[in-house]
Amino acid sequence: MQSDTPKVLHAAKGIPIIKMILKSVENISERPVVVVGYRASDIISALGDNYTYIHQPEQLGTGHAVWCAKKKLAGENHQNIVVTPGDHPLISERTLKQLLDLHSNEHAKVSLATVFAPHFDGDFASFYNCGRIIRDGDKKVVSIIEFKAASEEQKKISEVNVSYYCFEADWLWENIEKLNSKNIAKEYYLTDMVKIAHDQSDKIASFVIENAYEGLGVNNKEQLERVEAYC
Repeated sequence: MQSDTPKVLHAAKGIPIIKMILKSVENISERPVVVVGYRASDIISALGDNYTYIHQPEQLGTGHAVWCAKKKLAGENHQNIVVTPGDHPLISERTLKQLLDLHSNEHAKVSLATVFAPHFDGDFASFYNCGRIIRDGDKKVVSIIEFKAASEEQKKISEVNVSYYCFEADWLWENIEKLNSKNIAKEYYLTDMVKIAHDQSDKIASFVIENAYEGLGVNNKEQLERVEAYC
């Protein structure tokens, strides 16, 4: 973002993008949890006391961020854990409820909302760097391959991961420590939880978000401007 300000505090139409996300999340959670790392005090100060904060001392990947939440949340008897990124401000309450309903109806261990990128240009250029959804011959999700590890053929897949998940809580806490950082980025990928579920023959559910714009994230000022146009 070419700024010392934490990315999630950059504003679209005057509102920090993380507040846009939390507005949708608050309608499915009595007290959302925010994992904070870089300049955590700035984020906590901006958001206030209505959330539970968990500190990620080192930024070792998305899976590590959720792993850091285990100590606090595993003993609180939650049924499901919904995970969203802090930099995807267009996610709607409707989509999050759809994710939860699917998860419950399918009795899944892992559920995810995906996006079909109409193309990888213009508004949807950022989808090109997303992980790709890998399905088997029965169209069932078997894994998510991160862009950095994807083959040229896999990069042609138009169904992309936008990091909206729902996990059965007990299953998540039992399996989160199976993640490892043996990958190109040397990070703990939350996406690997999907493969863990598949390898254990656990139920994985998915649906495609109707409005692809809900999957757009912010990693630079140009993407922030694109997102702002659809807020």
